[in-house]
Amino acid sequence: MTDPMISCRTAIVGLGATEFSKNSGRTELRLAMEAVLAALADAGIDPKEVDGFSSYSVDKVPEYEVARLLGAREVKFFSQVPHGGGAACGPVLHAAMAVATGLARTVVVYRAMNERSWYRFGTGSYGWVATPFFESVNFGWYMPHGFHTPAAWVAMFAQRYMHRYGATSEDFGRVSVAVRDFAATNPAAFFHGKPITLAEHQSSRWIAEPLRLLDCCQESDGAVAMVITSTERARDLKHKPVLVKAAAQGISDGQQIMTSLYRDDITGLPEMGLVARQLWQQSGLTPKDVQTAVIYDHFTPFVLQQLEEFGFCARGEAKDFVRAGHHGRGGSLPLNPHGGQLGEAYIHGMNGVAEAVRQVRGSAVNQVAGVHNVLVTAGTGVPTSGLILGAE
Repeated sequence: MTDPMISCRTAIVGLGATEFSKNSGRTELRLAMEAVLAALADAGIDPKEVDGFSSYSVDKVPEYEVARLLGAREVKFFSQVPHGGGAACGPVLHAAMAVATGLARTVVVYRAMNERSWYRFGTGSYGWVATPFFESVNFGWYMPHGFHTPAAWVAMFAQRYMHRYGATSEDFGRVSVAVRDFAATNPAAFFHGKPITLAEHQSSRWIAEPLRLLDCCQESDGAVAMVITSTERARDLKHKPVLVKAAAQGISDGQQIMTSLYRDDITGLPEMGLVARQLWQQSGLTPKDVQTAVIYDHFTPFVLQQLEEFGFCARGEAKDFVRAGHHGRGGSLPLNPHGGQLGEAYIHGMNGVAEAVRQVRGSAVNQVAGVHNVLVTAGTGVPTSGLILGAE
């Protein structure tokens, strides 16, 4: 049964992106404007028509400044979604709700970041000492014990998952090898032309055992933007409409920010399971109806757990899924055919949403055959979100 308020009521009609690099050489505002203007040009929509915006709360590019530079006349809707990568699909959800309910007609979603050249999320230095607030005080229970970085936090979940289900470092490596294979044939990817082998994964240095260097996503500069409008209007625009068939957010029991270690079981991702149930219910689809998926791959172990939460395999069986190669090129469910955050770039997941749009349009560089529906997930270990995008 579908949700009449969201499912298929809106569509992504424009897509824009900058190059992805380790040093963009320009401000995040400039990156955002380049991507937004490209998305509007792709849609064939005048920038003055934009009346809504949605991005991330950690974005340093305010919507009012984007609106001013675009020449937008009357902005009726704007939002920012928190929790870093967990917001990756949230702006599309917010835009879809705004358009479906008539609050706005043309909404731009964007993410711009110089997360390599200006600042780095993975250093373990967050400047919290001088400005204590709940989140920083909460991390006081973890950081004195060495849990300073996202890799260290995820390593705890990964260790328990390995112990419970028999997954190995090689299984995590199979995820990395497959996405780097896709990145190698994607000219937009930072690791274009640079595939890796499982042996190279296994010889990469430890970051926080059981995570090796090649289990961890990149740090990147770049920007991505999209334009959302009504499905009815989308049919008259330049490109094949990419329908928002389902969109959801989720916070589950015992949720914290990357450190939900006090749950009875830390081998799953219940917040992503909550998102999954909503997406299947809204869209009326099942895992068998999805031809490819963009699974948030900031760290490889959480890719396996997401496959299980969405029902592509039973609990504890994702290791067998990747051992069989179902996730790779030519597999039954190719994952991240753009190269993912491990291989293309880390734009907080927005580049993954862009890949889903290209797959539905049929214009992806590593196009999967017969794509009708694409699942997209956002960051894990945090309050999160997800999408199902598809063709009419």
